[in-house]
Amino acid sequence: MILQTNIRAMKKTLVLIAAAVGLTLAAQPALAAGGESKPLRSGGFSFEGPFGSFDRNQLQRGYKVYREVCASCHGMELMHFRTLAEPGGPFYDSHQASPAENRWVKALAKQVQIADIDTETGEPVMRDGTAADRFPSPYPNATAAAAANGGAAPPDLSVMAKARKGGADYIYSLLTGYAAVPQGLRMMPGQHYNEYMAGDLTPFMPDGAHVPPGGFIAMPNPLNEGQVTYDDGTVASVDQMAKDVSAYIAWASDPRQIQRKQAGVGVLIFLFIFAGITYMSYRRIWRGVAH
Repeated sequence: MILQTNIRAMKKTLVLIAAAVGLTLAAQPALAAGGESKPLRSGGFSFEGPFGSFDRNQLQRGYKVYREVCASCHGMELMHFRTLAEPGGPFYDSHQASPAENRWVKALAKQVQIADIDTETGEPVMRDGTAADRFPSPYPNATAAAAANGGAAPPDLSVMAKARKGGADYIYSLLTGYAAVPQGLRMMPGQHYNEYMAGDLTPFMPDGAHVPPGGFIAMPNPLNEGQVTYDDGTVASVDQMAKDVSAYIAWASDPRQIQRKQAGVGVLIFLFIFAGITYMSYRRIWRGVAH
């Protein structure tokens, strides 16, 4: 009797599980119609994969896009100028005495004004940046940043590639995802439509209308054709600038990731050799011994 009761309970459980799976599968088209963002574009970045590495020229171009376009709104408060000259960085020089003595980094830092305090008078002053300085924030505080941008403070980009699912592909897709506003979409002032911004636009579309993918973003399209002039002669298309600055932000989010990859490969090679030596030692020690 107890066995039959248990069997009936198990059958009910299986029926409930099957019903839940069916409801989930049935709900998927409805969710897709609810305006999810488009699948991320692949930037085809050279640093992807276990053996990938950063393209130094691309990092230099990406830094230029960040400094000339993004830095007016987005800070990188965890990044120091000297980090740009560390091994693997965009301005690394094998002949430099140290990253802080790198001539390109010193010149780049000098172009930036840093808020400081005069050590003699105690008065606030602005001085030229040095390699030891962090990247300055474009706003004195978060409140001022929000006030200058319609109530939405621009996020810091120091670890943006690690903070967003998809990393560099997410940033690249977002920067190239601005499109014409779909017909019928109701938008508030200060909102912009982006196909790769997560959101549900159903409440903002007429009843029965096709719901487009994407969502609202407070940041207007920051990139325009030929907005920067690359020193290496690369054509500064929107797609190229988006890829370059995405690669730079990915590097800045984890400047030592290539060194870790290389260390990991070295460890695997060591373990493989060690395993071979251990096996050969085992065969030699126990040779001729029945076990």
